[in-house]
Amino acid sequence: MPNATTRPKRTRRHRRAQREDAVRNELVSRSLESAQQCLFSQDYGTAFVHYLLALNLAPALKDFANESFRFTLFRWADELDSLGRIQDLFNCYEQAMELFPVDEVIVNSMGEHLFRMGFRDEAAGHFYKALKLRPDFPEAKENFYRVANWLVERWHFLMLNDHGRNHKYQLAIKKAVEEGCSSVLDIGTGTGILGMCAKMAGAAEVYACELSKTMYELACEVLSANGMADSIKIVHLKSLDMKIPKDIPNRVSLVVTETVDAGLFGEGIIETLIHAWKHLLLPPPSTHQPLSSPSQTGRVIPAGATVFGVAVQCREIRRHHRLCASSVGGLDLSAVGQIYSPVSCLADTEDSTEPYTTERLSRLRGGYIQLTHPFTALDIDFNNLQELEGLCSREVMQLRLCVTQEGVLDALAVWFQLHLDQDNHLSTGPQEDTCWEQAIYPIQSPFNTVKCGDEILVEVSCKDSYLRLCCAAIIRDGHTFHMDNVTPKILTASPEAELCSALAGLQTSQEKPCAFMLESAEIALLNNTAYHNSFQRAMSKLLVSLKSTRRSDTELDPIYVLDVSEGFSVLSLIAISPGLVQAYSSVEKEHHQTMLRLLAKGNGVLESTLEFWLSHVEDDSAVLQRPATEKLWSAIILDCIETCGLIRQKMLEKATLARCLLEDGGQIFPERIVIHGMLVESDTLLRESAVQGTEPTLGFNIAPFINQFTVPVHVFLDLSTLECTHLSEAVELFALDLMNSTSNYTDREVKVRVNTSGKVTAIAFWYQIHLDSEQSVSTFSEDSHWKQAAVVLQQPLTVSRGEWVKLSIQLHKSSISITAVKEEGLGADDVIREAEPMTSDS
Repeated sequence: MPNATTRPKRTRRHRRAQREDAVRNELVSRSLESAQQCLFSQDYGTAFVHYLLALNLAPALKDFANESFRFTLFRWADELDSLGRIQDLFNCYEQAMELFPVDEVIVNSMGEHLFRMGFRDEAAGHFYKALKLRPDFPEAKENFYRVANWLVERWHFLMLNDHGRNHKYQLAIKKAVEEGCSSVLDIGTGTGILGMCAKMAGAAEVYACELSKTMYELACEVLSANGMADSIKIVHLKSLDMKIPKDIPNRVSLVVTETVDAGLFGEGIIETLIHAWKHLLLPPPSTHQPLSSPSQTGRVIPAGATVFGVAVQCREIRRHHRLCASSVGGLDLSAVGQIYSPVSCLADTEDSTEPYTTERLSRLRGGYIQLTHPFTALDIDFNNLQELEGLCSREVMQLRLCVTQEGVLDALAVWFQLHLDQDNHLSTGPQEDTCWEQAIYPIQSPFNTVKCGDEILVEVSCKDSYLRLCCAAIIRDGHTFHMDNVTPKILTASPEAELCSALAGLQTSQEKPCAFMLESAEIALLNNTAYHNSFQRAMSKLLVSLKSTRRSDTELDPIYVLDVSEGFSVLSLIAISPGLVQAYSSVEKEHHQTMLRLLAKGNGVLESTLEFWLSHVEDDSAVLQRPATEKLWSAIILDCIETCGLIRQKMLEKATLARCLLEDGGQIFPERIVIHGMLVESDTLLRESAVQGTEPTLGFNIAPFINQFTVPVHVFLDLSTLECTHLSEAVELFALDLMNSTSNYTDREVKVRVNTSGKVTAIAFWYQIHLDSEQSVSTFSEDSHWKQAAVVLQQPLTVSRGEWVKLSIQLHKSSISITAVKEEGLGADDVIREAEPMTSDS
């Protein structure tokens, strides 16, 4: 008989469940209370454990405790990071993401830690996931754009957009396959385009390998989209780690690769091909059996290369690799001797140096002048194993170049011609329409003036599989001047004894001071005399103002100046006025500190008036603090703009903190930053930012996949040489007041008048840095060490002369975004005052 009542029976199990619920609730309540108490006492580790316990027992409280949990996690993670407990840090984030699997803020923060520790692939995955969870999340967007530049380097877009390069590779591969090369291995496949060319040409077996996890996954998507996922086997390996039959069943008859850089050998093609010939390729055709079937022998595309070079004069190269200014801001720089960049081929240079840098000669500000005729530096046959193995042991080859143009010898510029086969060749020369840059070997010697009839002695070698070209001497009127004999020993971050000896060298005028090594961007900064001179004038004005306003009882107190510039900076020394200023520099490298001490001594600055601030603070991440308990700063120098052309990260946060640390009448340098911009049309920017459809990629569907890594802001631009059309005058886009935050805004609309018809593909921008109301410098000036940047539009905007374009500018923290729409029906009476063209004075 069924129960007549619906009331449940109160069983023993039910009563036990009630007791368990009560105990659980009590435990949750106590854990949350303990977590709050631990937060109050800044015991973040214990607070984190209490939150984990409470939220695992009571998931319904997640929304309520989310903000506090995030705060606890981030503080505890920072503490673990500072202690070097990296595994514990990752464990905490894994536990947090189990609790909050769709919390975009936690996912993004995990990515930031991964990126800082060098795990770029993993970091990108977290940033991408955070964006999927919340597409308008600005921090995740900025982080993803930042890591995208590491994961998919910008040259991938240029190379894939280079139809000529792709087509010639296609022709060479097709010819080899038709001649009988039936099995193909694509080494360093990237997007997989060369492997797909082999398959389309009819190769029976096609394999590919790719070391980058990001590019490997991208290639898998591309192969699938083009219907070749089942016919091309791709492995996530470096070719040097591939084995037969584990990774590929048999040796192949053709290897295709483009693992070359601007200096030809810098990506390890020599080591790669030696290994391939020994372990992955069929043997080459025998001289005894020249008619062997191509399917039974091996070959490489490219078959070889020829390297060319020329001696050049170029002011832009010079000012990045050699100190040109004798003084800046009233500071005599001679006390430190000579300063060099870490790009050198000299035999006795440090292991940390690079033999060459890269530039696109056709886009260097001021251009370049050839001082010699082009010369052939090297020939290499990639199908000759013996030649490959003997390359690094070759004797140094000496070339004598006749000077045909008087000038300053600033560098050797180098390019090459890839011989894909007998019929197809690719040149990376400066006059070619190519995706390649050229290799630049700067001349670091102070003896660098050449005359017509002089001879330059160049040594060519291949040490450590890097192509090295070194200017060994200049021969004039039968006399030989050796370049290395006039180059003093370079001092980098050396042992303390060497640093002391450098200081001791000032005691005797007979001793030659050491030379110091700085990054090329730091050298260019030192050579920016306009910036340093403007700062000197602004600082002098501030000192006069402070003297006149100080009370009589504080007149003897020093004026405290803090320079928190990134990298090497001499602004702290320029700020010092004997007996008045106590300057602090935040440079941390030993050789940077030694350079400042030498400069101080050489300029008669008392040693006691310059101190290094990081020795006074316990936490390097908290640089902005009071100079002393009862003191405030008179001036704080911030490094606001990165060399690449972007606002430095956390600049606005630093400015906010700096304002709180200033005395009355004190100042932040710079006090104001104005962003200027203009509408431009540039096919070059489009090609460097995204793959333009299927035509350049030979009909293969690649663009949608690699364009996921498109970054809208293009950096390191030189607008004076960029191939583009200016469609408007320069206008003021945005202003940042570092001394008065109430004047700032986060978004702004500007209407810009079109003065040339065309397609707006980008908004180029740069900065006017106002040190005070009278002194300012432009990052678009001839002597600027800063580059410019541009926001590339997703869809170009067709405009006609006289029309108006409305720009919507947003600044989130340090990240700028710009959208553009055409204004319909705007008449002459609707001119927006703030968008008037900037004059040359502004």
